Amino acid sequence: MIVAIANQKGGVGKTTTAVNLAAALAMRGRKTLLIDLDPQANSSISFLDLQSIARSTYDAIADPACELGHIIQPAQSLKNLYIAPARIALAKLEARLVGELDAHFRLKDKLEKVMGDYAHVVIDCPPALGLLTVNALVAATHLLIPIQSSYFALEGTDDLLETIEKVRMRANPTLRILGVVITMHDKRTALARDIRSQIDKVFGSKVFKTVITKSVRLEESPAYKESIFAFAPDSSGATEYYRLCEEVIDRA
Repeated sequence: MIVAIANQKGGVGKTTTAVNLAAALAMRGRKTLLIDLDPQANSSISFLDLQSIARSTYDAIADPACELGHIIQPAQSLKNLYIAPARIALAKLEARLVGELDAHFRLKDKLEKVMGDYAHVVIDCPPALGLLTVNALVAATHLLIPIQSSYFALEGTDDLLETIEKVRMRANPTLRILGVVITMHDKRTALARDIRSQIDKVFGSKVFKTVITKSVRLEESPAYKESIFAFAPDSSGATEYYRLCEEVIDRA
C-alpha cells in the first residue's frame, strides 16, 4: 500500500495526517516508510534531527546516482518507522527537471527498488499540484485527501480531481481514491455540520467515517517533534488517528 496524502490547499492537515497515519501503521508492527515531498520538511522534523540529514528526497529524485535507500533513516523515537526526509532544496526540483522525459516517473522508479522492504508507504505531498505531487500520484497505489472543515473546504477540489484523472489516463491507471478525511472539525458549530454534509454530497461513500476534530493537542504535537501517540496518547486526536489507520487498512 502506497498512500499519497494530497490536497493543493495549504493548512488542511496533510502533514498532521501523514505523520500520524505513518506512526499508527508502524505501531501495528509493520515496517512503514514515510516519504516527505514537502520542501517545508515538517514530516521529517517530527521524527529526525535536521542536522543529521545529509541527503534528502531532492537528491534521490534529481540525482540518478542517489538511490532512495541512500537517504532513508529510522525514526528516532518509533520502531518500524523509516523516513525519507525533505529539505528546502526540494523547492528547486521543478526547475531542475524541466524538459526531462521521465520527470513524472522519478519517484516511482526509485521507490520500486526499496518497496520489498516495507509493508506500507505514506507520501506527504506539498500544497501544490506541481511536479512533486504528480510524482507522488504516479508512484502511489492509493490517494487520501484531507479536507478541512471550513467555509472554503471544497475550493480547488475540481483541480485535484482533474489532475488525478490525467494521471490515471496515462501514467498510473491503477491509482484509486482511498478516501476523504475531514480534518479540524468543530462539531459544535452549525457551519461545520453544513460543510460536512456538502463534503458527503460530493464524495459520498469515499468520506471516511472517522472525522479528525479540532484539538489543541494535535496542534501542539509538531512543536514537540512527536506524533500524537507519543505526545498525548490518551487524547481524542490519538484515538481518531488510530481509528483512521484501521479504516485505511480495511479499505486498502
